Order: sequence, then structure tokens, then C-alpha cells
Amino acid sequence: MDLTDVAPLEEHRFPCDTCGADLRYDPGEGQLICDHCGNTVRLHERAQTRHALRELDLRAALNDRLPQADMEETRVSVCPNCAAQVEFDPDVHAAECPFCATPVVTDTGIHRHIKPRGLLPFALDEKQARAAMNDWLGSLWFAPNGLQDYARKGRKMQGIYVPYWTFDAQTQSRYSGQRGTVYYETRMVQRDGRRVQQRVQKVRWTNVRGRIARFFDDVVVLASRSLPKRYTDALEPWDLTALEPYAPEYLAGFRAEGYTVELGEGFAEARAIMDRVIVRDVKFDIGGDRQRIHDIDTDLSDMTFKHVLLPVWLAAYKYRGTTYRFVVNGQSGRVQGERPWSAWKITFAVLAIAVLAAVFGYLYAQNA
Repeated sequence: MDLTDVAPLEEHRFPCDTCGADLRYDPGEGQLICDHCGNTVRLHERAQTRHALRELDLRAALNDRLPQADMEETRVSVCPNCAAQVEFDPDVHAAECPFCATPVVTDTGIHRHIKPRGLLPFALDEKQARAAMNDWLGSLWFAPNGLQDYARKGRKMQGIYVPYWTFDAQTQSRYSGQRGTVYYETRMVQRDGRRVQQRVQKVRWTNVRGRIARFFDDVVVLASRSLPKRYTDALEPWDLTALEPYAPEYLAGFRAEGYTVELGEGFAEARAIMDRVIVRDVKFDIGGDRQRIHDIDTDLSDMTFKHVLLPVWLAAYKYRGTTYRFVVNGQSGRVQGERPWSAWKITFAVLAIAVLAAVFGYLYAQNA
């Protein structure tokens, strides 16, 4: 993987006003708490400056004309295994990559990017996320028992805010195509030496043209390459009505990954999502029993975007030389991950099926 395609992972810390230990954001209470002295701090008492949860102009961003206030820089370290970029405290000289469990020795580089505009706060704590992961592993019949036990007793999961883009756009589409109307004709055909009637389906096509309009609100696109996209996509849906304006206090005790899917690439994916919906709308507008689309010409306006952070609990375990990664939606508890297989369980199941098949075959032969 090219190092230009990897992401910084930033950790925010906030000292307790009472004892100086690190505060952390507690998903259950919705406030900052100190595990050392028990002090609690309401979020708005710390989050004095917030970015408004507003859309940014997409064309201006694509032309590199965003205000400097919407940009920021972070210093990062690179994982030698998966190439994820991880930000640690200056006094930390070695740690473990949260994405692949590989030891990381700190190194530095600069990553300049668009500031996050909003985030979904974690709704599940680590204990709840681990329970969801264990339930998911327990539902996999052929997962190794050793991995299940290791995951239950292993180190804590890591809470990570994963970067996403959301896109809005007003679309106006002109189309041309054909509407098909199904009808039937009766024919006389030869069958079994005699002539019989047969109904034959046919389609009558009519040329059509039309216009449709649709406003797309918050088309979500993953902006990270650190985790397999098929897993993070499967964590959907996200309830974006719960988005909060970005405030670093929400990140206390968690980490936030920087995006590696650039804005233009993200919009290209969003546009493909929009086009699929527009095709569906055109077919609905054409009506009839069948539809053919010859051409669609779409104009976009009022194009805006947001860089948002969505909550994911992550576990990476090395078991018998293989790394297994599991992700849990920090809002809903939905679990995805690399499906582990136990060769012993599969072999036992195959043998059991073979024995049962032999027994049923023997019984059938005896009763025949």
C-alpha cells in the first residue's frame, strides 16, 4: 500500500480539573468522567468552541478554495505491516497498531486535511461492544473455540472514530427511453399430434421522454482504507439524525482516524450511488410493464459535503499466526469481521454428514 493512501489516527486527551488524570467520554452517561478520582464534567462545560454542523461547498473544496480555518495538520507514525498512520503522544516511543496488532515504533510525518464537521458519539461502551462481538463469534458454527476464548479474555477493544464523507445534491434529470406494455396473442401450435391453442406473450414498445428531480441528503461514503470496506459498509445503517457538531471532547479516551479517500474520489463514489437511484426513479417514471432507458442527462446543483466521524469499536487478534479483525458499530452494535474457520470442526461435520448418509442409505436399502 502506498503511504499516501494511509491515514493518521489521532488521540485526544483532556486532563481532569481535580486530579490531572485523563478524562474520557462515557457513552452511557454522555459526559466526561475521570476513572481516577470519579470527577464528572458535562460536555458543554469543556466544549466551548464548536464548529457548526453545517455543509461545506463542494465545488470550492474540489478547487482547493476552502478557507484555511477548515483545514488542519497532524503528525503521524506509520505501521510497518498495514501502513496505517497512527498518532501517539510525543512521550510514547512504541505501541501497538489498533488495526492489525503489530508493534509500532514512532516516526513522524505531516498529514494536512479537511477538519471534521460533525460526529456520532459512541452509544455503546467497550463492555457492550465486546458482548456484541462475542455473541457474533458464538453464532459462527465453524469458528475455532480457541479464538472465541482468546477474544473473550483478550485485551480491550479500541474505540475509533472512522472518517466518512456525506454529500448533498439537487439533481434534475432528462431521459429518453421506451415503455413496454405486455399483451398476449393466441396461436395454434402442433402438440402431441394435434393442434392446440397457446398464449404467447409479446411486448408493445412506445417511445417516451421525461424529467425527474431528486434531492440527495447525506449520501454516506467511507473515507478510510485501513479496514476492509466490505465490513464497514455492512455496519450500516447509521442514524445521522444523531450527528453532533464536532467537538474534540467527544474523542476523550478514543481515537479518530484521518481520511485517506480524498474528497474527489469520495464524490465519484457518491455520484455512482446517486446515479443508481436516478435509474430506479426513471424506470418508475416511465411506468408500464417493462422499461428501456436510452439516455439520462443529469444536472447537479447545490452540491455540499461534510467530513464526519462515525463510531467503531475495533478488535485485532493474532491467533495461530493469523490476524483476525472485528468491527462493531458503536451506535447500533452491529458486528462484522473476518470469518474464522476451524479445520477440525469442518472435518468433524463432513464426517458426521458422511456417517448419517451411510446410515440412511443402509436403512433405505434394508427397507427396499
